[in-house]
Amino acid sequence: MDKPKPANFLANDSAKFTYTEKSSPQSSNLSFLTYGVYELNGPITSGALAHPGEEALLFSWKGACEAQIDGKTYALDHYDTLYIPRGATYRLSQTQGSSKVIVCRATADKTHPVFHSSWKDFSKNETRIRHLKGKDVFLMFDVSEGADKLIAGYTIFKPHQRSYPPHNHTDQEEVYIFTQGNGSMEVYADEESKSFVRSVKEGDAVTIPLLNYHPVFSQEEELHFIWCIAGNRYWVGDKNKDFMTGKVDKLTT
Repeated sequence: MDKPKPANFLANDSAKFTYTEKSSPQSSNLSFLTYGVYELNGPITSGALAHPGEEALLFSWKGACEAQIDGKTYALDHYDTLYIPRGATYRLSQTQGSSKVIVCRATADKTHPVFHSSWKDFSKNETRIRHLKGKDVFLMFDVSEGADKLIAGYTIFKPHQRSYPPHNHTDQEEVYIFTQGNGSMEVYADEESKSFVRSVKEGDAVTIPLLNYHPVFSQEEELHFIWCIAGNRYWVGDKNKDFMTGKVDKLTT
């Protein structure tokens, strides 16, 4: 008989690995998107994680960790992203420190390949960057990658900038997750109903149902945010060039 292994004491406030769900279709006016945050503290390997019937995107927000899926290990450094196929099983791990990983997921019918995007590489790849006045958009998971509904990226505003022209979507819902800086955001169906006006800071998020305009405003410092879309797969500036030129007051896609 093998020698018994020692027990572990787990204090009530100890937490090596946690998941906090921030928003889901049951708690928002979205139809597909769920958003949450994994937190890892100290040496830890999570249990098996999976999202039956859903595809997912992981965004490395704080620190660095690794994801294991299908026998492969993917490093998740600052702002790296990883696409998790529908229903696939994965684990998160780290050997030291602390990290936070944002996860966005949406219903899917098909299975597509894992896709890892490195911020170190993609942030220097001009084919992945759209330069707008006072801001840059980084396409971390674009239409060229396989998925049912999801596309996503980062937008970085320079200080004292705004989204222009305001735009809305007939076929895409979104969540904006602010990862650095302070600013503000409006969400409204029309000018008369512009009652959602919020200050935003690091860690805040805003869900954006169909047909809502959603401009963002930066303040005295850079403002970074994740935009994750579920629906028809396109980025607004690639579909409508007026968004890039700013020649219209508002537009709908």
